Amino acid sequence: MKPVARIIDANCNRAREAMRVMEEAARFLLDDAVLSESIKSLRHDFAMAVKAIPVQLPLYRDTPNDVGTQITLPTETARASVNDVVVAAGKRLSEALRAMEEYAKTLPNCQVPAMIEQLRYRGYTIEQQLTQRLSMSVRKQWQLCVLISESLCPNGDWQSVVKAVIDGGGDCIQLREKSLEGGELLDRARWLVEQCHQSGVSVIINDRPDVAMLAGADGVHLGQGDLPCNEVRKLVGQQLLIGVSTSELSQAKQAHIDGADYCGIGPMFPTTTKHKPVIVGPDYLREYRQWDKLPHLAIGGITPENLPELVDAGVQGIAVSSVVCGAENPSAVITKLLKR
Repeated sequence: MKPVARIIDANCNRAREAMRVMEEAARFLLDDAVLSESIKSLRHDFAMAVKAIPVQLPLYRDTPNDVGTQITLPTETARASVNDVVVAAGKRLSEALRAMEEYAKTLPNCQVPAMIEQLRYRGYTIEQQLTQRLSMSVRKQWQLCVLISESLCPNGDWQSVVKAVIDGGGDCIQLREKSLEGGELLDRARWLVEQCHQSGVSVIINDRPDVAMLAGADGVHLGQGDLPCNEVRKLVGQQLLIGVSTSELSQAKQAHIDGADYCGIGPMFPTTTKHKPVIVGPDYLREYRQWDKLPHLAIGGITPENLPELVDAGVQGIAVSSVVCGAENPSAVITKLLKR
């Protein structure tokens, strides 16, 4: 009995400590009241489960004679970031709960293993939610994203436009070529990544998470009719940023729930690039900024002339296409946009 009680007690302490670390992250790092409440509820239910163990665990505790207290690995003495602290706590929680569950099965007439099993499943979900929310640390609020389509570029010279964007100070390029076959699209994406990453410019691939992964791009952008964001997140994990086009706040909120890293919001103004039956305009931008859970790129008919209206509405980043791709001097247009 004594060895089993010591094992359960040690892992009980590990689990409590891990949950506290996770709760503090949700509360103070993320300011997420819902997630904080979920972890607090898990701690409460865990305490109830521990009370149901038919053994007074502290009576079997023997810290001075615990041989494990002197065993420390180099990776335990330092963390690269607060994200690593929380990730480690999540792993520690699941390991501790599994150990408790298994060893409690050896106790006679003990109902605790089933209780711990359900807590372990809840812990998995909370760990996933924390990991998704902490991914905000790699999310980027770009100032100017240019959507590149060969058909919009004079003489189809899309590569010259790419170089103009890089030289002009754009910080993101999205490759949008819906008609290209997969092999050619991948070749183009790889060339784009090579050019952009040398200058610190991000690359987003429209619609195709597979191409984005293979090309080493920074992210993928999804429309409302494309693959669902939550399904793409299962495929790419945290290797890609995921953007989702939205035209109303309910879509943005769903994108946030599904693990998106930023939202395209619009259309702001009428555009010749892509017909939209409804122009949501700067009013949606204002509503979005009041919510403001994710970085954004306002899109749709934006020009140097109408951009001040979006600046007044609080815009932080814009996405443009034909105004740059179709310009005689793309660099000059980029300069005007960035100045305004």
